[in-house]
Amino acid sequence: MVWDTLIVGGGSAGCALAGRLSEDPGRRVLLLEAGPAHPDVGSYPPEVLDVASLGCAGEEHPLNWAFATELAAGRRARTARGRLLGGSSAINGANHLRATPADVAGWHGWTWADARAAYIRGEDDHDVGGPEHGHDGPVPVERPAGDLLARLTGRVAAGARALGVPAEPDKNGGAPPGVGPVPANAVRGVRVNAAMAYVLPALHRANLTVRGDTPVVRVLVDGTRAVGVVTAAGERIEAAEVVLSAGAVKSPQLLALSGIGPADELRAVGVDVLLDRPGVGHGWSDHPSVFVPFVDDEALHPRAVSTQTVVHLDAGALDPALPPDPAGDLEVLLFARPFVPGGDRHLMCALQQPESRGASVLTSADPAQDPRISHHYLATSLDRARMRAVVRFADDLLAAAGLPGRADRGRSDAELDAWIDGALTTSSHLCGSAAVGPADDPAAVVDPEFRVHGVTGLRVVDTSVVPVVPRRGPAATALMLGERAADLMRR
Repeated sequence: MVWDTLIVGGGSAGCALAGRLSEDPGRRVLLLEAGPAHPDVGSYPPEVLDVASLGCAGEEHPLNWAFATELAAGRRARTARGRLLGGSSAINGANHLRATPADVAGWHGWTWADARAAYIRGEDDHDVGGPEHGHDGPVPVERPAGDLLARLTGRVAAGARALGVPAEPDKNGGAPPGVGPVPANAVRGVRVNAAMAYVLPALHRANLTVRGDTPVVRVLVDGTRAVGVVTAAGERIEAAEVVLSAGAVKSPQLLALSGIGPADELRAVGVDVLLDRPGVGHGWSDHPSVFVPFVDDEALHPRAVSTQTVVHLDAGALDPALPPDPAGDLEVLLFARPFVPGGDRHLMCALQQPESRGASVLTSADPAQDPRISHHYLATSLDRARMRAVVRFADDLLAAAGLPGRADRGRSDAELDAWIDGALTTSSHLCGSAAVGPADDPAAVVDPEFRVHGVTGLRVVDTSVVPVVPRRGPAATALMLGERAADLMRR
């Protein structure tokens, strides 16, 4: 069979795209997932369903790709990516935060109206009414409520307000950044991943086929037209159009293995060059972060890790020497549940608009070999200054909330830099490894309709295309990209 649309990758964007495209009974859709494709909600492991668990994010878990990366010189880590139908939406914290209008303004050929309509189309907001929020989409959105907000989370929120941070009760409402509860794609403690929202309810459709445990190793290209893919088992599958939705690590790797990427890098590992696109795997960004531990003197044991309060900060308000960013450059996120039973709670401090840029480079023509990933975190003096600012704020926030901190980091620049270097980690929010942009821009890979420049019948639909990581976590944006792509492709 020659499929109308073949989607490689059943993550957030791929599931949304497959679900929406298969609503047209005349379009034959094939979705290939490298990991397992659970056929129903009951077949998922408990740690996938339990929003209070981040168990799948452990580097030894079989449902986590756990790509090795160098965060900065001498600082190595693993970046968590979901390896199952549902992708990273099945293993993350279930935060459902939209990008801001300021983010989308930097996406070539996009408008905020485009993105807003796609966000709304996917959402079923259980808490907030009005036209700015969706109410009949497949993804449930709820905000935490109840006794916990009046206690630990309430103390942090009150501390933030005492430090001058405004209240922001609806973080998807377009208000100035402040302190407020995090919307989550979870209902009564169950993480609703992209497959549960978009694909499982559509499995009865005769025109949708989903195959798990089917890694793809390259795209088949005839001249300048994509005509299908080759799987790891050597199977050739033909399609009228191929969509890479394998995520911001695997999608650029598949482009490169197919001969689309920086020519010198491809030749260095023995891959024949089909199309020289220097932007493949280069110039991407992520949110560098550190965790500041504190003692929960009330010994609370909340059930939901999604019961969080986020403080989005204006960098200029913290340090007049830093350029102000009214859309929120710095983030403090309360993890109300300890990572291990009986352990500390944490404030995650993250830099939301880093200047530093990363690279993902093929190390081999063997698809089984992961690319070499380098984040290049805190490579500029401004990134350093902003990270120090947010850690200092976290210490002040704990003091204002009356919560004892766990470590004496000191306050000088040198002391904080040393501590940050040892605590640095990643938010696993990689974006921009196959960025949208004009065809004559060497850094660009796709056009505003997700079509790969120079190759007909090939698109990339995932956070690879987002040029700069949004100021808020990109999980909801990945779903939005699938919605937007489906709308464009159906036209």
